[in-house]
Amino acid sequence: MDSLRAHIEAGGWPVGTRIPAEQTLIEELGVGRSTLREAIGALVHLGLLEPRAGDGTYVRSSSELQSVMVRRASSVRREQVLELRTVLEEYASGAAALRRSEGQVRQLRELLADADAAGAGADTAAATSVDALFHRAVVRASGNDLLVEVYDHLGTALTSSLGGLTWDAGHAEEHARLHGRLVDAIEARDVEGARDAAAAIVRLTRDHGASVEGADDPARAGTSARREVEDE
Repeated sequence: MDSLRAHIEAGGWPVGTRIPAEQTLIEELGVGRSTLREAIGALVHLGLLEPRAGDGTYVRSSSELQSVMVRRASSVRREQVLELRTVLEEYASGAAALRRSEGQVRQLRELLADADAAGAGADTAAATSVDALFHRAVVRASGNDLLVEVYDHLGTALTSSLGGLTWDAGHAEEHARLHGRLVDAIEARDVEGARDAAAAIVRLTRDHGASVEGADDPARAGTSARREVEDE
C-alpha cells in the first residue's frame, strides 16, 4: 500500500488515469493477488483510488488530504468555498507581486493567452482547467513553499466545487480583464493592486454563480436580491 501511495503522490499515475492491470502490479511489486487487492481496497477507502466496474481502477486524488478536502468542499455552500479561496489567493497574489521572477511573469502571460483561447471555444472543462493552472501559478510565484503545498492540496477541491459554471459573454470578458489586471499588478510589484484584483476575481465568480443559481431557482433569486438589499 505504501508503495502504491508513494507512486501516486509522486505523480507516477496522474489523477484521472487508470492504474496498471492487476497482473502487471503483482509482477512489479512481487506480492500475491490477495495482498494487492487488500492494498488497493485500502487506497479506495482513503479516497486515492476509484474502482469503475468493467473499466479498471482509476486515480481519484493524489493525496489523502486532497481527497478529504474534495469531499469536505462538496459538503458545504459555495459561498464558504469562495471565502476560503479569497483568503488564500488574495494573500498569495500580494506575495507574488513582491517575490515573482521574470520567468514566472512570462508563464502567467502565457497562461492568460491559453485562457483566452480556451474561453473562445465551447469547452467549459478546458477553460476551467486553464483557469486552475493560472491560479496555481500565481500561488507558486508567492515563494511560500508551505502555502504552495496547502493550495495544491486544496486546488482540486476548489476547482471541483466551483467548476461547471457557464460564463456569458459579459462575465467572460470581465473575468479575462481582471486576470490581466492581476498579472499587470504582479509584474509591477504592486502588492495592493494584486490583492485587490485577486479579491475582485473571486467576487465576480461568486456573483456570477449566484446569478446562475438564481436563474435556475426563482425563489432563490428573490432571496438573494433581498439579501443584497439588506447588506446595503
